[in-house]
Amino acid sequence: MSVLLSVLVGVLAAYLLIYYILFKGARFKSNVTLKGKTAIVTGIGKTTALDLAKRGARVILACRNKQKAEAAVYDIRKESGNPEVLYMHLDLASLKSVRGFAETFLKSEPRLDLLINNAGLIASGRTEDGFGMAFGVNHLGHFLLTLLLLDRLKQAEHSRVVNVSALLHRLGSVDFNLLNTQKDLVTGQSSWHAFRAYCHSKLCNVLFTRELANRLEGTSVTCYCLHPGVIATEIGRNMGALQKLLFLPMSKLFFLDPEGGAQTTLYCALQEGLEPLSGRYFSSCALQNVSAHGRDDALAKKLWEVSERLCGL
Repeated sequence: MSVLLSVLVGVLAAYLLIYYILFKGARFKSNVTLKGKTAIVTGIGKTTALDLAKRGARVILACRNKQKAEAAVYDIRKESGNPEVLYMHLDLASLKSVRGFAETFLKSEPRLDLLINNAGLIASGRTEDGFGMAFGVNHLGHFLLTLLLLDRLKQAEHSRVVNVSALLHRLGSVDFNLLNTQKDLVTGQSSWHAFRAYCHSKLCNVLFTRELANRLEGTSVTCYCLHPGVIATEIGRNMGALQKLLFLPMSKLFFLDPEGGAQTTLYCALQEGLEPLSGRYFSSCALQNVSAHGRDDALAKKLWEVSERLCGL
């Protein structure tokens, strides 16, 4: 019995060690207030939006699903006590929708202090404009949105763009020949191709942030990208029933809850003194290195130029 107890204690200790060192991640703590400031969060980044609302910001949830967004707005208003939380329709799979959102926002909102490009997906298929879904939504839609809102961001005394990337950018690459011929960064529509396309799109987020920082030098706008961690509520979103049955219990034990997954996003959005690190990549509320591709300034510049052409700019 004592041997069994020792084994159980050892297993528990190992689990706690692995969880707190590798998976739990850091927590962002700050008393920064955002009264009088406006933030956009793409996708239903509910935990991020709630934190911003609690700090007094005017928060706009920019996402495609009206029903889910309005439910999130109701919950955030109720929990934060902040009535200045609203939904505006944005479908990142449609460049027309991105332009429509930007036009509506610029007509109705006098300022913008935070743009958090949070939305992302792993999916096959094509966008309304014929681009691969992951490339179109995760990179191109956010690229266009950011450029359309840059002038409004520059009008604020200090403003930030935060791009949610992923550790998987390290597996990504950018094939411009494929992009020019296929309007995508992969050649097929299988689950494996969807995974590869996601990795490529996350590298695009890193490269976009790098080049954006170079072009914003000397302005009041800074930008950052990050790996949020693997979040338990999202990891099984596109799995089959059997896969969920086998995998989700483990995800609940090891992966981040939504609050944990929002911490590095909040750090990049709110941490004071980050301005000298504009264009850099963060994880667990700390500066991290990116892949060799992610440090390639020539690649970042070319992606920017190609993205402008694809957006018709």
